[in-house]
Amino acid sequence: MDLHFVRRGTGRPLLLVHGLGGSWRSWNTLLDSLAAERDVIAVDLPGHGQTPKLSGVHSIGNLADAVTSFLTQHDLLGIDAVGSSMGARLVLELARRGGVLGAVVSLDPGGFWQGWQIPLFYHSVSLSGKLVTALQPVMPALAGSAVGRTVLLPQFSARPWAVDAQLARDEMHSFAHSPAFAELLDQLAHGEVQRPAPKGSIPGPLVIGWGRQDRVCLPSQSTLALEKFPDARLYWFEHCGHFPQWDQPAEAIRLILAVTNREAFPEASMARANPAQTTPGLLQAALVGASLTLLAGGLWLWSARRKPQR
Repeated sequence: MDLHFVRRGTGRPLLLVHGLGGSWRSWNTLLDSLAAERDVIAVDLPGHGQTPKLSGVHSIGNLADAVTSFLTQHDLLGIDAVGSSMGARLVLELARRGGVLGAVVSLDPGGFWQGWQIPLFYHSVSLSGKLVTALQPVMPALAGSAVGRTVLLPQFSARPWAVDAQLARDEMHSFAHSPAFAELLDQLAHGEVQRPAPKGSIPGPLVIGWGRQDRVCLPSQSTLALEKFPDARLYWFEHCGHFPQWDQPAEAIRLILAVTNREAFPEASMARANPAQTTPGLLQAALVGASLTLLAGGLWLWSARRKPQR
Protein backbone atom coordinates (compact mmCIF):
# COMPACT_ATOMS: atom_id res chain seq x y z
CA MET A 1 0.00 0.00 0.00
CA ASP A 2 1.27 3.47 -0.84
CA LEU A 3 0.90 6.13 1.82
CA HIS A 4 0.58 9.84 1.20
CA PHE A 5 3.73 11.58 2.41
CA VAL A 6 5.75 14.76 2.26
CA ARG A 7 9.52 14.71 1.83
CA ARG A 8 11.91 17.52 2.70
CA GLY A 9 15.63 17.98 3.17
CA THR A 10 18.72 15.99 2.27
CA GLY A 11 20.91 13.50 4.05
CA ARG A 12 20.15 10.17 5.66
CA PRO A 13 16.40 9.39 5.51
CA LEU A 14 14.26 9.83 8.61
CA LEU A 15 10.66 8.60 8.90
CA LEU A 16 8.07 10.47 11.00
CA VAL A 17 4.92 8.59 12.10
CA HIS A 18 2.05 10.56 13.63
CA GLY A 19 -0.48 9.50 16.26
CA LEU A 20 -4.18 8.64 16.33
CA GLY A 21 -6.24 11.17 14.41
CA GLY A 22 -3.17 13.08 13.23
CA SER A 23 -1.45 13.55 9.89
CA TRP A 24 1.99 14.49 8.58
CA ARG A 25 1.18 18.03 9.71
CA SER A 26 1.45 16.84 13.32
CA TRP A 27 5.22 17.27 12.88
CA ASN A 28 5.17 20.87 11.63
CA THR A 29 6.92 22.17 14.77
CA LEU A 30 9.93 19.91 14.02
CA LEU A 31 9.84 19.34 10.28
CA ASP A 32 11.96 22.22 8.99
CA SER A 33 14.62 21.87 11.69
CA LEU A 34 14.97 18.13 11.10
CA ALA A 35 14.99 18.65 7.32
CA ALA A 36 17.99 20.97 7.71
CA GLU A 37 20.03 17.85 8.55
CA ARG A 38 18.05 14.86 7.30
CA ASP A 39 15.93 13.65 4.38
CA VAL A 40 12.63 13.70 6.27
CA ILE A 41 9.66 11.60 5.16
CA ALA A 42 6.44 12.31 7.07
CA VAL A 43 3.58 9.94 6.22
CA ASP A 44 -0.18 9.93 6.57
CA LEU A 45 -1.16 6.56 8.05
CA PRO A 46 -4.11 4.65 6.54
CA GLY A 47 -7.39 6.41 7.31
CA HIS A 48 -5.59 9.66 8.16
CA GLY A 49 -4.84 12.80 6.19
CA GLN A 50 -4.78 12.03 2.47
CA THR A 51 -4.22 8.27 2.79
CA PRO A 52 -7.35 6.13 2.28
CA LYS A 53 -8.55 3.52 4.75
CA LEU A 54 -7.35 -0.05 4.71
CA SER A 55 -9.62 -2.64 3.16
CA GLY A 56 -9.44 -4.69 6.38
CA VAL A 57 -9.29 -4.00 10.10
CA HIS A 58 -7.36 -0.96 11.29
CA SER A 59 -5.07 -2.46 13.93
CA ILE A 60 -1.49 -1.86 15.01
CA GLY A 61 -0.44 -5.04 13.23
CA ASN A 62 -2.09 -4.05 9.96
CA LEU A 63 -0.74 -0.49 10.17
CA ALA A 64 2.73 -1.95 10.70
CA ASP A 65 2.25 -4.10 7.60
CA ALA A 66 1.18 -1.03 5.61
CA VAL A 67 4.23 0.98 6.73
CA THR A 68 6.55 -1.95 5.95
CA SER A 69 5.02 -2.23 2.48
CA PHE A 70 5.53 1.51 1.94
CA LEU A 71 9.18 1.34 3.03
CA THR A 72 9.80 -1.68 0.81
CA GLN A 73 8.15 0.02 -2.16
CA HIS A 74 10.33 3.13 -1.75
CA ASP A 75 13.54 1.23 -0.95
CA LEU A 76 13.64 2.63 2.59
CA LEU A 77 13.97 -0.50 4.73
CA GLY A 78 16.35 0.19 7.62
CA ILE A 79 15.34 3.85 7.84
CA ASP A 80 15.63 5.69 11.18
CA ALA A 81 12.20 6.53 12.57
CA VAL A 82 10.37 8.69 15.09
CA GLY A 83 6.82 7.96 16.23
CA SER A 84 4.36 9.86 18.40
CA SER A 85 1.60 8.31 20.56
CA MET A 86 -0.01 5.58 18.41
CA GLY A 87 2.84 6.13 15.95
CA ALA A 88 5.27 5.64 18.83
CA ARG A 89 3.79 2.22 19.51
CA LEU A 90 3.89 1.53 15.79
CA VAL A 91 7.65 2.19 15.51
CA LEU A 92 8.23 -0.02 18.57
CA GLU A 93 6.32 -2.82 16.87
CA LEU A 94 8.35 -2.36 13.69
CA ALA A 95 11.57 -2.37 15.72
CA ARG A 96 10.42 -5.59 17.41
CA ARG A 97 9.90 -7.27 14.03
CA GLY A 98 13.50 -6.61 12.99
CA GLY A 99 14.94 -5.58 9.65
CA VAL A 100 12.46 -2.73 9.10
CA LEU A 101 13.89 0.26 11.00
CA GLY A 102 17.26 1.55 12.11
CA ALA A 103 17.47 3.91 15.08
CA VAL A 104 14.11 4.54 16.75
CA VAL A 105 12.71 7.32 18.93
CA SER A 106 9.30 6.52 20.43
CA LEU A 107 7.55 9.55 21.97
CA ASP A 108 4.89 8.75 24.60
CA PRO A 109 3.81 5.39 23.15
CA GLY A 110 0.28 4.09 23.64
CA GLY A 111 -0.57 0.51 24.46
CA PHE A 112 1.07 0.04 27.85
CA TRP A 113 -1.97 0.79 29.98
CA GLN A 114 -3.41 -1.83 32.37
CA GLY A 115 -6.54 -2.32 34.47
CA TRP A 116 -8.43 0.91 35.20
CA GLN A 117 -6.12 2.82 32.85
CA ILE A 118 -7.74 1.15 29.82
CA PRO A 119 -11.27 2.56 30.27
CA LEU A 120 -9.75 5.89 31.37
CA PHE A 121 -7.86 6.13 28.11
CA TYR A 122 -10.68 4.88 25.92
CA HIS A 123 -13.53 6.98 27.30
CA SER A 124 -11.52 10.18 27.77
CA VAL A 125 -10.14 10.12 24.21
CA SER A 126 -13.53 9.06 22.81
CA LEU A 127 -15.18 12.00 24.56
CA SER A 128 -12.48 14.34 23.26
CA GLY A 129 -13.11 13.07 19.73
CA LYS A 130 -16.85 13.63 19.99
CA LEU A 131 -16.36 17.12 21.40
CA VAL A 132 -13.90 18.08 18.67
CA THR A 133 -16.26 16.77 15.98
CA ALA A 134 -19.25 18.64 17.42
CA LEU A 135 -17.28 21.88 17.60
CA GLN A 136 -15.90 21.79 14.04
CA PRO A 137 -18.02 24.78 12.87
CA VAL A 138 -16.38 27.01 15.49
CA MET A 139 -13.07 25.14 15.78
CA PRO A 140 -10.90 27.61 13.80
CA ALA A 141 -11.82 30.39 16.21
CA LEU A 142 -11.48 28.20 19.31
CA ALA A 143 -8.12 26.73 18.31
CA GLY A 144 -6.92 30.19 17.30
CA SER A 145 -7.24 31.65 20.80
CA ALA A 146 -5.17 30.92 23.89
CA VAL A 147 -8.36 30.50 25.95
CA GLY A 148 -9.82 28.07 23.39
CA ARG A 149 -6.65 25.98 23.33
CA THR A 150 -6.60 25.93 27.13
CA VAL A 151 -10.05 24.34 27.04
CA LEU A 152 -9.45 22.02 24.11
CA LEU A 153 -5.99 20.63 24.80
CA PRO A 154 -5.29 20.17 28.54
CA GLN A 155 -5.45 16.37 28.15
CA PHE A 156 -2.66 16.53 25.56
CA SER A 157 -0.45 19.45 26.54
CA ALA A 158 1.10 20.67 29.78
CA ARG A 159 0.80 24.25 28.44
CA PRO A 160 -2.14 24.17 26.02
CA TRP A 161 -2.41 27.95 25.74
CA ALA A 162 1.13 28.02 24.30
CA VAL A 163 0.51 25.45 21.53
CA ASP A 164 0.92 26.96 18.06
CA ALA A 165 -2.50 28.11 16.81
CA GLN A 166 -2.15 26.75 13.27
CA LEU A 167 -0.91 23.42 14.57
CA ALA A 168 -3.94 23.24 16.88
CA ARG A 169 -6.29 24.01 13.96
CA ASP A 170 -4.67 21.32 11.80
CA GLU A 171 -4.78 18.72 14.56
CA MET A 172 -8.39 19.40 15.50
CA HIS A 173 -9.41 19.17 11.82
CA SER A 174 -7.61 15.87 11.18
CA PHE A 175 -8.78 14.51 14.55
CA ALA A 176 -12.42 15.02 13.52
CA HIS A 177 -12.09 13.83 9.93
CA SER A 178 -10.18 10.55 10.27
CA PRO A 179 -12.48 7.73 9.08
CA ALA A 180 -10.36 5.21 11.01
CA PHE A 181 -10.36 7.07 14.34
CA ALA A 182 -13.10 5.14 16.18
CA GLU A 183 -11.90 1.71 15.05
CA LEU A 184 -8.28 2.43 15.92
CA LEU A 185 -9.24 3.84 19.31
CA ASP A 186 -11.06 0.61 20.10
CA GLN A 187 -8.14 -1.46 18.81
CA LEU A 188 -5.66 0.49 20.92
CA ALA A 189 -7.73 0.04 24.07
CA HIS A 190 -9.15 -3.44 23.57
CA GLY A 191 -7.23 -5.05 20.71
CA GLU A 192 -4.02 -7.02 20.54
CA VAL A 193 -1.61 -6.43 23.43
CA GLN A 194 1.86 -5.23 22.42
CA ARG A 195 4.21 -8.18 22.13
CA PRO A 196 7.61 -7.87 23.83
CA ALA A 197 11.07 -7.75 22.27
CA PRO A 198 13.56 -9.92 24.21
CA LYS A 199 16.70 -8.24 25.49
CA GLY A 200 19.38 -8.09 22.81
CA SER A 201 16.91 -8.50 19.94
CA ILE A 202 16.99 -4.82 18.85
CA PRO A 203 20.49 -3.92 17.69
CA GLY A 204 19.87 -0.27 16.75
CA PRO A 205 19.55 2.67 19.13
CA LEU A 206 16.11 2.73 20.79
CA VAL A 207 14.92 5.58 23.03
CA ILE A 208 11.47 5.97 24.55
CA GLY A 209 10.71 9.61 25.40
CA TRP A 210 7.96 10.44 27.88
CA GLY A 211 6.38 13.68 29.06
CA ARG A 212 6.29 14.01 32.84
CA GLN A 213 2.77 15.50 32.63
CA ASP A 214 1.35 13.09 30.04
CA ARG A 215 -2.39 12.68 30.77
CA VAL A 216 -3.07 10.26 27.89
CA CYS A 217 -0.32 7.70 28.40
CA LEU A 218 0.43 8.04 32.09
CA PRO A 219 4.13 8.24 33.02
CA SER A 220 3.81 5.13 35.21
CA GLN A 221 3.18 3.14 32.01
CA SER A 222 6.84 3.60 31.12
CA THR A 223 7.66 0.77 33.53
CA LEU A 224 5.77 -1.78 31.43
CA ALA A 225 7.18 -0.29 28.22
CA LEU A 226 10.73 -0.88 29.46
CA GLU A 227 9.84 -4.39 30.64
CA LYS A 228 8.66 -5.23 27.14
CA PHE A 229 11.51 -3.37 25.42
CA PRO A 230 14.52 -3.87 27.72
CA ASP A 231 16.92 -2.65 25.02
CA ALA A 232 15.37 0.82 25.21
CA ARG A 233 16.62 3.85 27.10
CA LEU A 234 14.06 6.09 28.77
CA TYR A 235 14.21 9.88 28.34
CA TRP A 236 11.99 12.19 30.42
CA PHE A 237 10.70 15.49 29.05
CA GLU A 238 10.10 17.88 31.92
CA HIS A 239 7.13 20.29 31.87
CA CYS A 240 5.70 18.26 29.00
CA GLY A 241 2.42 16.56 28.19
CA HIS A 242 1.58 13.87 25.64
CA PHE A 243 3.29 15.55 22.69
CA PRO A 244 6.91 16.68 23.19
CA GLN A 245 6.75 18.20 19.70
CA TRP A 246 4.12 20.59 21.10
CA ASP A 247 5.49 21.37 24.55
CA GLN A 248 9.27 20.93 24.11
CA PRO A 249 9.97 21.05 20.37
CA ALA A 250 13.58 22.24 20.61
CA GLU A 251 14.45 19.51 23.09
CA ALA A 252 12.64 16.91 20.97
CA ILE A 253 14.69 17.94 17.92
CA ARG A 254 17.95 17.62 19.86
CA LEU A 255 16.98 14.19 21.17
CA ILE A 256 15.88 12.90 17.74
CA LEU A 257 19.06 14.08 16.02
CA ALA A 258 21.32 12.73 18.77
CA VAL A 259 19.70 9.28 18.78
CA THR A 260 19.41 8.90 15.01
CA ASN A 261 22.97 10.21 14.50
CA ARG A 262 24.16 7.56 16.99
CA GLU A 263 25.54 10.22 19.31
CA ALA A 264 25.68 10.16 23.08
CA PHE A 265 23.26 12.56 24.69
CA PRO A 266 23.52 13.82 28.28
CA GLU A 267 19.91 13.85 29.43
CA ALA A 268 20.30 16.36 32.25
CA SER A 269 22.14 18.97 30.18
CA MET A 270 19.66 18.64 27.31
CA ALA A 271 16.78 19.27 29.69
CA ARG A 272 18.50 22.30 31.21
CA ALA A 273 19.19 23.76 27.78
CA ASN A 274 15.49 24.28 27.15
CA PRO A 275 13.84 25.51 30.39
CA ALA A 276 10.06 25.57 30.17
CA GLN A 277 8.09 28.71 30.89
CA THR A 278 5.48 27.55 33.37
CA THR A 279 2.33 29.26 34.54
CA PRO A 280 1.68 29.33 38.31
CA GLY A 281 -0.81 26.68 39.38
CA LEU A 282 -3.40 29.17 40.65
CA LEU A 283 -3.37 31.16 37.39
CA GLN A 284 -3.51 27.95 35.35
CA ALA A 285 -6.48 26.70 37.36
CA ALA A 286 -8.24 30.03 36.95
CA LEU A 287 -7.67 29.97 33.18
CA VAL A 288 -8.99 26.44 32.90
CA GLY A 289 -12.02 27.18 35.08
CA ALA A 290 -12.92 30.32 33.16
CA SER A 291 -12.41 28.56 29.85
CA LEU A 292 -14.63 25.65 30.83
CA THR A 293 -17.36 28.09 31.86
CA LEU A 294 -17.11 29.87 28.53
CA LEU A 295 -17.15 26.59 26.64
CA ALA A 296 -20.18 25.31 28.53
CA GLY A 297 -22.06 28.51 27.78
CA GLY A 298 -21.00 28.40 24.16
CA LEU A 299 -22.14 24.82 23.76
CA TRP A 300 -25.50 25.63 25.34
CA LEU A 301 -26.00 28.56 22.97
CA TRP A 302 -24.90 26.49 20.00
CA SER A 303 -27.34 23.72 20.90
CA ALA A 304 -30.18 26.19 21.49
CA ARG A 305 -29.68 27.84 18.12
CA ARG A 306 -29.74 24.51 16.32
CA LYS A 307 -33.08 23.44 17.77
CA PRO A 308 -35.89 23.65 15.19
CA GLN A 309 -38.24 26.55 15.68
CA ARG A 310 -41.79 25.57 16.61
